[in-house]
Amino acid sequence: MTEAPDPEWEYAPLRIPADVPRMNAAAQLSLHAEFGGWELARVQRYVDGTRQVTLRRKRRLTPVPLPGLST
Repeated sequence: MTEAPDPEWEYAPLRIPADVPRMNAAAQLSLHAEFGGWELARVQRYVDGTRQVTLRRKRRLTPVPLPGLST
């Protein structure tokens, strides 16, 4: 992201390959939202079909692992 880092938020970039169906990607993102507290900050779709997703959440005192897309 090009904006200055916000100390209250943490960001996690996630690239979704073109061969991942939209419904599968949505299900994975829903799981990250429900169990990890992430929300969708930005989605970019490229000509080759890949998607660059940026997730964000409020910073926590206890560390929680960053999301990863299981394919």
